[in-house]
Amino acid sequence: MERMTDAQWRAFLVASPRTAKLATIRADGRPHIAPVWFALDGTDVMFNTGADTVKGRNLRRDPRVSLCVDDPADLYSYVAVDATVTITEDPAELLHWATVIGGRYMGAAHAEEFGARNGVPGELLVRATPTNVVGFTGISD
Repeated sequence: MERMTDAQWRAFLVASPRTAKLATIRADGRPHIAPVWFALDGTDVMFNTGADTVKGRNLRRDPRVSLCVDDPADLYSYVAVDATVTITEDPAELLHWATVIGGRYMGAAHAEEFGARNGVPGELLVRATPTNVVGFTGISD
């Protein structure tokens, strides 16, 4: 088993468009987990979600999250991120990041379409700033 360096976990997160599994905390303390598309801004994990979704409501109430990204081709490699989030509804930022994320997952030809669909009022732009990151490869070795 090998622990990833900072450069390795960042490279792992941007290597291919894998989903992150986002864990938030419900009002009654129960965990909620859902997949999200994301992009990196330095070491910050950027993603969009609807303001009225379970994720959106949880994030507004409690900024603590965990994300996990694994590799389906190598089931023994993953990166787990504990983070604190900040949220904005700024139209320019929403459109920019929705377009970046759309391009990452749907291809450049559909980036503008995705940005126009998800960079709108009622959507949130979430910046998850890591407080702790662990990544491992070769766990089964």
